[in-house]
Amino acid sequence: MRTFTVHMKFKDSERKSKMNMKRIFGLLLSLCLAGGLGLSAQSRSFELGKWIEIEHSILKNLYSSYVDTIPTERMVKAGITAMLEQLDPYTIYVPEEENENFELMISHSYGGIGAIIHKVPGENVIINEPYEGSPSARAGLQCGDEILEVDGFVVKPLTAKESTDRMKGKPGSKVVFKVKKVRSGKIVNITVTREKIHLPDIPYAGMYNDTTGYILQTGFTSGVSRELRKHILDLKKKGMKHLVYDLRGNGGGLLSEAVDIVSLFVPKESLVVTARAYGNDDAAEYRTTQDPVDLELPVTVLINSSSASASEIVSGALQDLDRAVIAGKRSFGKGLVQHVMPVAYNGQLKVTVAKYYTPSGRCVQAIDYANRNEDGSVGQIPDSLTHVFYTSKGRPVRDGGGITPDVEIPDPEYSRLVYALHGSGVIDDYVMYYVRSHESLPRPDRFRFSDEDFEDFVRFAKEKTFDYRSSASALLDQIREALKKDGMSASASAQMDALEQAIKIDKETFLRLKKEEIIPFIEEELAVRYYYQAAGVLVRLRYDDQLRKAIEK
Repeated sequence: MRTFTVHMKFKDSERKSKMNMKRIFGLLLSLCLAGGLGLSAQSRSFELGKWIEIEHSILKNLYSSYVDTIPTERMVKAGITAMLEQLDPYTIYVPEEENENFELMISHSYGGIGAIIHKVPGENVIINEPYEGSPSARAGLQCGDEILEVDGFVVKPLTAKESTDRMKGKPGSKVVFKVKKVRSGKIVNITVTREKIHLPDIPYAGMYNDTTGYILQTGFTSGVSRELRKHILDLKKKGMKHLVYDLRGNGGGLLSEAVDIVSLFVPKESLVVTARAYGNDDAAEYRTTQDPVDLELPVTVLINSSSASASEIVSGALQDLDRAVIAGKRSFGKGLVQHVMPVAYNGQLKVTVAKYYTPSGRCVQAIDYANRNEDGSVGQIPDSLTHVFYTSKGRPVRDGGGITPDVEIPDPEYSRLVYALHGSGVIDDYVMYYVRSHESLPRPDRFRFSDEDFEDFVRFAKEKTFDYRSSASALLDQIREALKKDGMSASASAQMDALEQAIKIDKETFLRLKKEEIIPFIEEELAVRYYYQAAGVLVRLRYDDQLRKAIEK
């Protein structure tokens, strides 16, 4: 997006700017009022034209009368953002300078070296995690390596984004790093050839036990349905008699991939989803077009409050077609279809164009965008506001927001301390400390964080500054604030002090108390640093009670 600044004391500049604004808004008005909207949309066309004219009038008066410089770019971008927020949370404007990040978000791809970095202001870049098989891994970069320079530029003064931008680049181009190796301390130059990095949509597929296969899918980018088909066939060869298909935390992606994934389990030509646009009586039906991989294989689909969009298309269709058991927690409730459209100055508009409906006729979209819980999940909706629909075998299912599982399984609960250790970076810092002093780690299926290891972690963590209050202590602090506002602090002081003493716990004691909660997170992070992402998933499965309960049902 281009910017221009007008100083009111320069009359000629003022006159030219007003003429430019008049031309811009006049052109915009004529384009909106001229064809494309049709006779049946005259009222919408009139309203649009009216408000564009009002906006033009306001800006014209600002440019002629406002006392100071007009911050055009900031003001107009804020206006666009506020305007789109009145529609839904998913219709957004992406300016040219944000196109690369937007592309990464929707395609999981970028040009670079394939590594996650850690950057503290004023410090060097640390390689946190190279991706398996990536250019960085093949070039010998490993977790804990310290980047001193990128193509001759010293990185200490750079921000994390500036460092990342220098590391990214066109596939095929080269970047030279000056590196301090993690254990030897030797300083070497390492040249890496950038490639198109695609973050995997399926970070793990394997046998959970002798007869149960497990596949974790985190996205719906191009080609994931083919990859899933391959994994299913491979697991069948290994003796899989039951598939657990994990869509927990999967925020969705391409509608076409969702349809092709449902194709793997149901007869060809089965209805998967219907999309209906505003003012269009004709609905677009999406049916399976490929031959299934297996029509009889028992399938359990795991979902939670972060499973959204394409995840809900798949789980909703398989539920409506009585082809899978859906287990976990109710999904996010995003039943909207977006298209990406180009706009002026190389920007993009991601706009909601339709609502989608499962085969039974349910709209998965949450009734009220704002009626959500703190974790983003769908808020409680009374049955009186929802409608009953029926699966292919006559089972009742309801609309109103998200996919309600056939088998409800609570999410795992963690203490406030565990969230604090993660949020403050204490666990990440400890893992990096561990990597610097341990050249290797036993295989993930054999590795266990020992009692001695945990005491080492306690010694490390107790020296770190973080909010280690228990939930009870945090709540007590809130009560004290409320008493203070109500003028009741003095009268309740003795009771509050007694309660504080009763629940008080020091940092070391609290860490040891929550040992069983903390260890799985440390083990997972260590496995990732030594054996990449798939190893981290393997460790996570060891402690996944929700998965275990889903298999037992």
